[in-house]
Amino acid sequence: MRNVALFRMNLIAAPADISSKDLPLREDARLLGRILGETLREQEGEASFQLIENVRRAAIRFRRTQDDRDRVQLEQMLDALSPGETLIVVRAFSYFSQLSNIAEDLHHNRRHRAHLKAGSAPKNGSLPLALKRLEEKRINKKTLQAFLDSALISPVLTAHPTEVQRKSILDCQLSISRLLSERDRIDMTPDDLAENEETLHRFVLILWQTRMLRTAKLTVRDEINNGLEYYRYTFLNEIPRIYAHLEKQLGARFGKDIRIPPLLRVGSWIGGDRDGNPFVTYDVMLDAVQQHSALAFEHYLNETYILGRRLSLTDHLVEVSDALRKLSDVSPDKDTARADEPYRRALNLIYARLSSTAKLLGHEIAHLPPLGTDAKPYPTPQEFIADLDVLIDSLFKHGAICLARGRIASLRRAAEVFGFHLAPLDMRQHSAIHEQTVTELFSHSSGKANYKDLDETERREVLLAALQDGKPLLAEMRQYSDVVQSELRIMQTAAQIHQRFGRAALPNHIISKTDAVSDLLELALMLQQVGLLKGGKNPTLHVNPVLHINIVPLFETIEDLRGCGAIMDELFAIPYYRKLLASCGNTQEVMLGYSDSNKDGGYLTANWELYKAELELVQVFARHGIELRLFHGRGGTVGRGGGPSYDAILAQPPGSVNGQIRITEQGEVIASKYSNPEIGRRNLETLIAATLEATLLHHHGADSAMPEYHRIMEALSRDAFAAYRELVYETPGFTDFFFAATPIREIAELNIGSRPSARKASDRIEDLRAIPWVFSWSLSRTLLPGWFGYGSAVKRFVEREGEAGLAQLRTMYRNWPFFRGLMSNMDMVLSKTDMGISSRYAELVEDRELRERVFGAISREWEDTVVMLFAVTGNTTLLQDNPAFARSLLTRTPYIDPLNHLQVALLLRHRAGDDDMLVKRAIHLTINGIATGLRNSG
Repeated sequence: MRNVALFRMNLIAAPADISSKDLPLREDARLLGRILGETLREQEGEASFQLIENVRRAAIRFRRTQDDRDRVQLEQMLDALSPGETLIVVRAFSYFSQLSNIAEDLHHNRRHRAHLKAGSAPKNGSLPLALKRLEEKRINKKTLQAFLDSALISPVLTAHPTEVQRKSILDCQLSISRLLSERDRIDMTPDDLAENEETLHRFVLILWQTRMLRTAKLTVRDEINNGLEYYRYTFLNEIPRIYAHLEKQLGARFGKDIRIPPLLRVGSWIGGDRDGNPFVTYDVMLDAVQQHSALAFEHYLNETYILGRRLSLTDHLVEVSDALRKLSDVSPDKDTARADEPYRRALNLIYARLSSTAKLLGHEIAHLPPLGTDAKPYPTPQEFIADLDVLIDSLFKHGAICLARGRIASLRRAAEVFGFHLAPLDMRQHSAIHEQTVTELFSHSSGKANYKDLDETERREVLLAALQDGKPLLAEMRQYSDVVQSELRIMQTAAQIHQRFGRAALPNHIISKTDAVSDLLELALMLQQVGLLKGGKNPTLHVNPVLHINIVPLFETIEDLRGCGAIMDELFAIPYYRKLLASCGNTQEVMLGYSDSNKDGGYLTANWELYKAELELVQVFARHGIELRLFHGRGGTVGRGGGPSYDAILAQPPGSVNGQIRITEQGEVIASKYSNPEIGRRNLETLIAATLEATLLHHHGADSAMPEYHRIMEALSRDAFAAYRELVYETPGFTDFFFAATPIREIAELNIGSRPSARKASDRIEDLRAIPWVFSWSLSRTLLPGWFGYGSAVKRFVEREGEAGLAQLRTMYRNWPFFRGLMSNMDMVLSKTDMGISSRYAELVEDRELRERVFGAISREWEDTVVMLFAVTGNTTLLQDNPAFARSLLTRTPYIDPLNHLQVALLLRHRAGDDDMLVKRAIHLTINGIATGLRNSG
């Protein structure tokens, strides 16, 4: 199986000789590689260093030649390793991938800065280009202001079980990145360079001597803390900078009176998502909100303290406003040394009030004590902002414009964006749990024990009657099952959070596996029981119902996507529900799941059904006069909806963005996008630019061609779906093949997430979570969820339609962003596949007939997919249109290949009964190393 010629084709063309622009990247990579090598020699000895060098050279030689003799030499070298040597090789190659990632990220920043310094034309995804295009299309100020006033752009952080990186490792990487950046941006003397390199050596040594794997399973609280780090790394400081940049750009192009509300908000699921995670309890959710809020106050107190140190302006030299004078007069700071410094005195008052507010909310923050201990707490963030405005207005009044637009303006914008809650936390639960909860509520309050047996029509009647009646259904908590008690306590805690931190702290509740109108009404009834939905017939309550948490249906499977339009249409026909929507702005959010739809129907069909679902939702919402906000549940990998955000947003159907979009940021993608402040800022600006363009410029190709494009996509989807379902769900023994030919069981043993890898204790593909499903195929270098079915579909279409059909596909590729994005993402996925390596994983399947049957089907489809991709795009190699990524992949692949080979050998030993802890540890290290090298997992 390993000698199939096609698998050894070098499908990624080596780019031309490295350009002068990329020489700094090579120098950085060589520097870090040399330091790692010196560290290895010092710590592990000359023999270990030479062993790693020999493996490295052999891997590079084989990747370059693809010669079987070089492959055999590499395999023999790896097979001869002892368990101890295996660990050293795995760690060395994993750390080289980590250091390569650092060098590449730094180089992206370097190239971006060079592009700006040269005054070159702005690139796609940049705010300057988006605004230039708005000008060219003569978008007027009124239209732009309407967009800004209604816009919501929200990446949402989620914790998932494929985040392989420890925080200790990430912190060390950030230090190395900072040191490397200093070499690039500071004019250093030889002594400076030597000191910098010595410090780099120290951190590489720390990296080498730091445990790569966790010894204990992550808890939800660990995940909450990890998520908060990205606010410290990036969001708290960079988001105000983005607003300042946007304000400057818009002011220059559209006038200084353009108002920019807080349209960019980073949300979170971490601590609120309990779908399939029994460890997210009411106390954990409360702790998440508490920690969010504490971090916001930590930031405000620190910034206020710094401003108090810096704004030493004396009223002997400047004429301050009356409002500032009043503020400083009531300050607890009565020190005569600062009697003439009204800004400092006012800031000491603000600091004291912030400290009192933090104390009132139960925070214990390490900060300098305020000058006064009895300062009045701020009841709302708006009062805090109002005090800052007094200082800013006064600075403007006496001409200190650069101060007014400086640090204090950033603090004001931070307060406007983050409030006293930092981030909106979403709640999520499976509809089946809501059904169980409502069933027990009815059973214990009214004796209606048969709710679960009612059909959909009867359920709606019962639920609406209970909602409109408004009577409490809650009985003694001990009467309910453990599951229902947990849900009801969560709901009660949500109400407490609203009272303490405000609605913005917990604004949404998502219903997983929504497949009926009653799913939304069940949640409404649960919210009513704890006062988060008020109103009904009771005259002592509001006349019209008021909803305090947005009810968000999540449509995940292919069947659910096909039915979502009808469900929302029926829901909006219910007068009571329309009143609920009216109470919260007449906007309905709908979440679409990319992961489960892909596992259910394959890559091409999932993407097409998502596109069609959006089109139908746009029509349904327009018919009912409801604002649609889509929440895209995209994963890190293409198999779970990942890919470049800019292209993905522009490829959305007409009317589906409309100024409002939420997108999940999952797994290792969070670290790659947001751990570096400069990269994080660019990623956030890209989201704004794409939303602007998708809303106001409508990049959707020739409308007259759409019906024909849709007809072709429907035909392709039908055949792709059949091919995928036949393999995954209809092939006898496929599940056995999957569990043997991937490290799925070993992934479950890793301490990389609080959430179980399966919804139920079973080996059914249906019960497996999409994340470990995709992760497993990634580790085996098959990446099946990101391409399977496309080859069969296009091949059959061309057989039916002939050359004219192929010409139509090429036209679609040129003119339709949706189809072009589909091809581009698949191209990227295929570039990471290696069917030669995949065939080695297949050899772990002991049943030869099953192995050859299933892997034969996979390999034939892979071949058809590559051939048909080239036929449509006109390319002759993978990544032909992305030479930078091609160069990166060709550089890093020789460091991934040996890890795959070792992983297969280790899996073979482990599954044969070898219980050596070194073997098990080495397997887990290879999982970590391969994921790091590929730069995505689940």
